[in-house]
Amino acid sequence: MTDHRNSRMGRSSRRRFAYAGVGAVVLLAAGVLIANYNLLPYVTGPEEQPSQAEENAQIARKARQDLAEQRKAWQEDPRADAPRPPKDAAGYFQPSLDHEIPDNEFGESVRRGREIFLNTGTNARQFAGNELACANCHLDGGRKAHSAPMWAAINNYPAYRGKNKMINTMEDRINGCFTYSMNAQDSPSGGPPPSGHQVYKDLQSYFYWLGDGAPINEDMPGRGYPSLEKTDLGYDRQRGEEVFVNNCAVCHGLDGQGQKDLNGRYIFPPLWGPHAYNWGAGMHRVNTAAGFIKANMPLGKPYSLSDQQAWDVAAYINSFPRPADPRQLEEGISLERAQEKYHQHMGYYNQQAHGVSLGEGATPERWERFVKSRRTAGMSTMNQQLQ
Repeated sequence: MTDHRNSRMGRSSRRRFAYAGVGAVVLLAAGVLIANYNLLPYVTGPEEQPSQAEENAQIARKARQDLAEQRKAWQEDPRADAPRPPKDAAGYFQPSLDHEIPDNEFGESVRRGREIFLNTGTNARQFAGNELACANCHLDGGRKAHSAPMWAAINNYPAYRGKNKMINTMEDRINGCFTYSMNAQDSPSGGPPPSGHQVYKDLQSYFYWLGDGAPINEDMPGRGYPSLEKTDLGYDRQRGEEVFVNNCAVCHGLDGQGQKDLNGRYIFPPLWGPHAYNWGAGMHRVNTAAGFIKANMPLGKPYSLSDQQAWDVAAYINSFPRPADPRQLEEGISLERAQEKYHQHMGYYNQQAHGVSLGEGATPERWERFVKSRRTAGMSTMNQQLQ
C-alpha cells in the first residue's frame, strides 16, 4: 500500500512540475511579447497609463464628422468650399470608421469584403492555396499608412503596370494577389476567382468604402511601402539571420513558419516554405520586403530597425524556398528563362542558398528534404561546437 501510494504521489508531483514548466514558458513568452512590443499600456489599461489610442480615435471621429458636414454644406450651396480629405492624427488620410458602414445591400458587401480581407483563407477558401490573409501585408485591415493601404489604391485604378505590361483594373490587382500571395494554384479551385466573381465585388466594395473622401488619381502620402535607399554595404542574408533571430523569431518562429491560434488560423504568418507567398509575389523582392519591414516591423515597433537591418533581414527571409512562380509553371519554361523574363530585380530567384536552388518551388517532398538537411546541418554545427 505504501509503495502504491508513494508511486501515485510521485506521478502527481511530476505532473505538477510539468504544469509549472508549461506555465513558466507561457509567462515567459507573454513577458517577451509585452517587453518587445510595448504592450504594457494594453495590459495595464488606461487607468494606469492614459491611452494615446483613444485620443487618436477622437481625432479620427472628428475628421470623419467634418467631412460629412462639409459635404452637406456643398450640396446645399455649390459656392461653398469642396470637401477636404479627412486626416488622422499623423496627417495621413483618415479612412472610414466601422460605424459608417451603411445598413443596406452595399453595407453587406462591405462587411463581406472586410471578412475576406481579414481572414482570406477562411472566407475565400476555394481560391486560397495557403492560410495567408490580405491583412498580413496590408496591416490594420488595409488602413495603415506605409503598409500599402487600400484607401490610397482604390482611386488610382485603372492604371498601367510594368509587372505585366498592361492596363490593370482593381480586379486585376486582386487577381494577382490571389495568384501570387495566396498561391491560388494550390487552392481547391486550382486558381484565383474567375472574372466577375462576388469575391472581387465585395473586396472592391470594402476598398471603396475605406477610401470614402480620398482624392482621385493622387499619389497620397502613406501609399504603398517606403522605398529605402541602397546602403553602402548592400544587403546580406547572413547578416540578416542575426536581425531575424533578435527581432522576428519571437513571432514568426526560428523556422519562419509562423504561429497559429487554437482554431488553426495564423496569428503570425509563415515567411517562407510551402505555406508562404510564392516566387511571383512582389514581397519576394528584397527591396519591397525591406520597405515593408522598415515601416511596419517588428509588429508594434515601426521604424525601430535601421535601414541596413531592414535590407539584411529582408534578404534573409527571401533566401529560403517557397512555392514556384506560377508563370514559370504555366509556360513550362526553365528557371533561367523565368529569371530572364520575370525576375530582373533584387532577389534570390534562380540562385543557390542554404544548399538548394531557389525558385524550383517548395513542394511537400522538397520541403521535407530541405528541413531534414537543415536539421542535420544544425546538429553537425552543434557537435563541432561541443568538441
